[in-house]
Amino acid sequence: MKVPLRYGVVLFTSDRGITPARAAQAAEAAGFDCFSVPEHTHIPVRRDAPHPRTGTRELPDDRYLRTLDPWVSLATAAAVTSTIRLGTAVALPAEHDPITLAKTIASLDHLSGGRVEFGIGFGWNTDELADHGVPAARRRAARVPGGHAGAVVAGRGELRR
Repeated sequence: MKVPLRYGVVLFTSDRGITPARAAQAAEAAGFDCFSVPEHTHIPVRRDAPHPRTGTRELPDDRYLRTLDPWVSLATAAAVTSTIRLGTAVALPAEHDPITLAKTIASLDHLSGGRVEFGIGFGWNTDELADHGVPAARRRAARVPGGHAGAVVAGRGELRR
């Protein structure tokens, strides 16, 4: 069975430039299948982690310091679109309480008519992760805070293990 190739748009959301809502509207109107945003809860003032692009502690620009919350960004996009999939590229679940994160995602998925795609990763910014209690050496194998490893969002907002 041949699966058609899907194209999406990733917007590094910040308080500068186009809003997530306007970008998602434009992407939907242009025929894109998915609109995604990244997640950084914060950028620590003191950083040791090298940025993947610069290879040093220096960030390529100040957008990282100005990143919008992905769930609020996607909610604004959901309110003004009807068909485009809404996703994270990528979310960092190890930085969250699993029950409240599951509730947030399930709520957004319900209110958007089932259009949420949950892209997850472990993150490059070990300093950011450390501020959430995730040791750098364990970030790829980190358990979700609160001991709820394996928690997933079900269609009805249930927590399953």
